[in-house]
Amino acid sequence: MILSTHGIIGSSVTVASGDADALAFITAAAITDTTQISAINTLVTDLKTANIWSKMKALYPFVGGTAAQHRFNLKDPRTVNEAFYLDFLGGGTHSANGYLPNGTTSYADTKLIPSSALNLNSTHISVYLNTNYTSGVDSVDIGAEDASSTNRLFIEASTIGMVYSINNSNGANFINTQDLNSLGLYVNNRISSTAINLFKNSIKIINDTARTSSALSVRPLYIGAHNFVGLASYLSTRRQAFSSIGDGLTNTEAANLYTAVQTYQTTLNRQV
Repeated sequence: MILSTHGIIGSSVTVASGDADALAFITAAAITDTTQISAINTLVTDLKTANIWSKMKALYPFVGGTAAQHRFNLKDPRTVNEAFYLDFLGGGTHSANGYLPNGTTSYADTKLIPSSALNLNSTHISVYLNTNYTSGVDSVDIGAEDASSTNRLFIEASTIGMVYSINNSNGANFINTQDLNSLGLYVNNRISSTAINLFKNSIKIINDTARTSSALSVRPLYIGAHNFVGLASYLSTRRQAFSSIGDGLTNTEAANLYTAVQTYQTTLNRQV
């Protein structure tokens, strides 16, 4: 039987219609669940309608429920390093709800080196977390750093006392704010040589216009940990249900990204 948008023949997926980029990912990642297929297709078309798709270098929707399926980059679903095909290291738990690092040994290597793939003064990284912080644990959800306080790019969604930290291609101190939890979509965003901000969902919770850019890291970004000079540090225990890496976003684009991602998570029944 062939279904429009998502049909199943035996154990393989045949999609009669839908977005070509979505279909390429669905085929590569062997996604067979019809709800997941629909969610992926809608996510891609929503990002394109909002003119965000072209700004993305890597999109990890963490869909399918297995490590093999979670490895694929929605923007380029090839199984090569140049496509930022994830390597999961040190364990962790994969499920229909996303990728859950264990906080001690597990993380994902994106193979994406910021200094090579990104623009110094127009850069964003994002994570969607659907489990909360662990009290007293200092951990990073996505990041890389060349040396102590040098060329940092990371999101740390919570530390002791629920303080959220970001740093975007800047060698100075962390930028912090307080929040009630570490649930939802965080977007760390640089939009000029002096301006960076952090969105939680569609709300700008950090706006700094005096944080001068330095340089982007030569280390690949890790998900679920901080790549500190080639070592996985500050490993997280928060489950990731989406992550993206790409160019800087306007306020409207950041809000539209949240809308698209929240719609995607809601379709998969794992929203927060």
